[in-house]
Amino acid sequence: MAKTKKYKIGDIVDGIVTGVQSYGVFVQLDDELQGLIHISECKHGYVSNIENFIKVGEKLRVIVIDVDEYSKKISLSLRALESLNTPPFPAKIRYKKRYNKSNIGFKTLEKALPKMIENGLKDIEYDEDHIPT
Repeated sequence: MAKTKKYKIGDIVDGIVTGVQSYGVFVQLDDELQGLIHISECKHGYVSNIENFIKVGEKLRVIVIDVDEYSKKISLSLRALESLNTPPFPAKIRYKKRYNKSNIGFKTLEKALPKMIENGLKDIEYDEDHIPT
């Protein structure tokens, strides 16, 4: 039985930092197994230098995000255990009040219709009077 079968994806384990490199952090999970936290899995956002917030010998609680049985490598994450400061619901969209509404719609048409009819009738009468015969 392979040693890596002891850990499954999603397991939360405690470990001790054994090494810090520019690409990630090595964590000793037990006497036999060691895992790697890639720099992208250290925390949310950009990480310029891992050594600024993780030191060798430090105890960490990590989550197993991948177990490669072929190469016997365990990938770990600190970021997956962090909570983001985002609200549980989307922000309310606030619309700007419109004060200059254009004069369109049925009410405007209702007011303008008598004048439009009157002008149309005048045009018809004018055309009838000026038809050449």
